[in-house]
Amino acid sequence: MTPPNQEPSVRILITGSSGQIGTNLALRLLQEGYRVFGVDRRVNPWTDAFPTLLQDLSAPYRDFAGGIGSAPYPPCDLVVHLAANAKVHQLVQQPHRALENITVTFNVLEYARVNRLPLIFSSSREVYGDIRRYLTDEEQAEFKYTESPYSASKISGEALIYSYARCYGLRYLVFRFSNVYGRYDDDIERMERVIPLFIRRISQGEPVTVYGGEKVLDFTFVDDCVDGIVAGVKQLLSGDVFNRTINLAYGQGNSLVHMARLVGEALGVTPDIRVEPSKLPGEVTHYVADIRLARQLLGYHPRVPLNEGIPRAVAWATRRES
Repeated sequence: MTPPNQEPSVRILITGSSGQIGTNLALRLLQEGYRVFGVDRRVNPWTDAFPTLLQDLSAPYRDFAGGIGSAPYPPCDLVVHLAANAKVHQLVQQPHRALENITVTFNVLEYARVNRLPLIFSSSREVYGDIRRYLTDEEQAEFKYTESPYSASKISGEALIYSYARCYGLRYLVFRFSNVYGRYDDDIERMERVIPLFIRRISQGEPVTVYGGEKVLDFTFVDDCVDGIVAGVKQLLSGDVFNRTINLAYGQGNSLVHMARLVGEALGVTPDIRVEPSKLPGEVTHYVADIRLARQLLGYHPRVPLNEGIPRAVAWATRRES
């Protein structure tokens, strides 16, 4: 029971709560006094600190009053929608998974519409395509450069959200993430991410292959990403910032070769780095985020550059392995 004269805790629903960003976000929100309810199709492998409903959100549903489908959801005040098939090359090979992403977003939007809830959507730097012109502010996305079914699914999700805002008064924030890394991202058998993959292989004395020696990406430590989302939760709930699309990244480019060398330094070894031509379909070869809007609207100031984040990621992965 809530004590007299005290407001009840704000209740946040997180879809994709068993993933890297979802887990870090949920634990941060709990620390700040929020109540968290997760929905995911797999058990969280890292924590049981918050309740999680196991549900496949890509199924066709029609009932959204008390949840999605027949699954009962507790009352909530805001939805953070992170659930998605996010392995770019897998979706190139299995494009039906891109359609699942669109269906999941539609179902979550219907739940938000019926229950009149604000929503935060996790989009991606993939919507910009392969930025040959290096324009990455939020107004410069040109969807004719779509590189993969995954990026198309994120573009479709954004389009659905914008339409729900116009037709139904949905209040939203869209965040475009970029190469988030850090804690709770070492399940590479399920989701192969480049940094935990390189940490594992270099620590085992195995060579790593970089496809595209000139490839430059904007790596974002997970604490910075979560800082931005939490700021967005607060601003969206207060009504001070809404219906905006915002890049959340560090705002600095680094090559994969440099990243691999930093992993080696953190492990105290000289990595065997092999560079091959970039050849995988759907690849983005250059992205550095313009984060001026995040600074302006959210007071967002990322604090962890790659040369500090990699040692943290290596230390966490090393503790996990011990």
